[in-house]
Amino acid sequence: MRVNELFYSLQGEGYHTGTAAIFIRLSGCNLHCPFCDTLHESGTEMSEEQIVAQVAAWPSTWVVVTGGEPSLQLTASLVESLHHIGKKVAVETNGTCHLPDNVDWVTLSPKDLFLGPQAKVVLRRADEIKVVYDGEHEPDTYSNIDVRHHFLQPCDTGNADRNKSIVQQTVEYIKAHPEWRLSLQTHKFLNIP
Repeated sequence: MRVNELFYSLQGEGYHTGTAAIFIRLSGCNLHCPFCDTLHESGTEMSEEQIVAQVAAWPSTWVVVTGGEPSLQLTASLVESLHHIGKKVAVETNGTCHLPDNVDWVTLSPKDLFLGPQAKVVLRRADEIKVVYDGEHEPDTYSNIDVRHHFLQPCDTGNADRNKSIVQQTVEYIKAHPEWRLSLQTHKFLNIP
């Protein structure tokens, strides 16, 4: 597998915000989102055994596999090996590809509102959905997908004034549509990886 980063930190967004987690950032993505804040193309080739050995060094129960788009590389055998050492596996995905059936938690962050048909979601189940909201595109509720938790996350444009406006619009949208909850990228506020 091509691994961009492997590190230990806190989950910064979504349902598990503030939870200690081991992050496996896999290289590569099948989409090119204009607001992507992750450099994910480079990486180091690692075997599943090497990944598991490094993950085993940290005490957290949760392992978050992210990217890029992790579904392009993630295997059921890696998930099973992580389970074998007592870890739970969460995946953050754009939902355009299927995932192994043995994943413990799925965070679906669809990008079809921004990219259209090329980002069509094929997943039909997720534990949480995290929609990036720019204040312009009406967020879909994805009622055709079995989802337990709905999060709206203000888009980080890199422009402080625009970001402030988007946060306000996100708050107002959630107040009008209380099935959504706010997700903030707290790791950016705290300046942690």
